[in-house]
Amino acid sequence: MSRLNKIISGVLLGLLVVLAVVLLVPMFPISGNFSIRVVQSGSMEPTIKTGSVVLIKPLSGYKVGDIITFEGNFKDSKGRKIPTTHRIVDVKVDVGSVFYQTKGDANDSVDQNLIASNKVIGKVLVSVPYAGYVVAGAQTSYGLLAIVVIPATVIIFEHVKKIVAEVKNSKKEKEQAVV
Repeated sequence: MSRLNKIISGVLLGLLVVLAVVLLVPMFPISGNFSIRVVQSGSMEPTIKTGSVVLIKPLSGYKVGDIITFEGNFKDSKGRKIPTTHRIVDVKVDVGSVFYQTKGDANDSVDQNLIASNKVIGKVLVSVPYAGYVVAGAQTSYGLLAIVVIPATVIIFEHVKKIVAEVKNSKKEKEQAVV
């Protein structure tokens, strides 16, 4: 196998491993009660870009300036609630219950509804720009084909070529030994 083929195989294998981690991590609980979500709108731009993956951790309380993810009122095409990620601009207490006034950084006005503390999923600790596009793309048939099947096929093909070459060399050595 040429040096270029080894490099390409190594890069493709590395991409497969990274992709597997990105796809599988959201399916399993992460130690420390963290969760991972994909940001689906531009309401937090430029702070958090559309398509970013955010790492979220539930805390006992939140303060003004924290970026939180909470159970939103929007639903996807399957009827599942889509979480919202916005910044806290005010904290209100009413009869012992805590509510958060939130606002997307790109929005002109605050969110219409106050967010009850029990609706908060957690505080955003880290965002990875555009990583969500890879996750979303990989979950489609064509994305899976492009990101997993094609590179895996290339790697398998390269290994089969190597095995065939080894078998041919072995046959030549046997023929030369007989003569």
